[in-house]
Amino acid sequence: MVWDLLRQIPDPEIPVITISDLGVLRDVSMENGKIVVTITPTYSGCPAMKAIELDILSVLRENGIDAKIKTVYSPAWTTDWMSDEAKEKLRVYGISPPIRNPKSEIRNIVCPRCNSSNSELISQFGSTACKALYRCKDCREPFDYFKCH
Repeated sequence: MVWDLLRQIPDPEIPVITISDLGVLRDVSMENGKIVVTITPTYSGCPAMKAIELDILSVLRENGIDAKIKTVYSPAWTTDWMSDEAKEKLRVYGISPPIRNPKSEIRNIVCPRCNSSNSELISQFGSTACKALYRCKDCREPFDYFKCH
């Protein structure tokens, strides 16, 4: 029941995906008669983590569940923890999903609007630190790319 409640909490920065889709929600356990929700931030300075903690506690409290949050940093969060559904939701929302490409840091990111790979990096940081800002050279639209971690 707790998992079902938590799986519905949207990410505060990207509301089309949930904290479960994102892979931030790591575990739910019972310690000394209290629910413990374990989360891992996307990066150590992520400003959304406090909002996520408050959302978790609020949803559980509204359902009569007393809980505490445990934040773990190891293993470090990775975009590999994102579900395929989350990546597709990002693309439909207008954010190019992370692409694992170990051969090169320089790559043509696919535009989520027109599907062209003819793109250019504008800034290593987009609307949030976990995204980079790109521009499509074909449709000329700027878009965020969710960086691999």
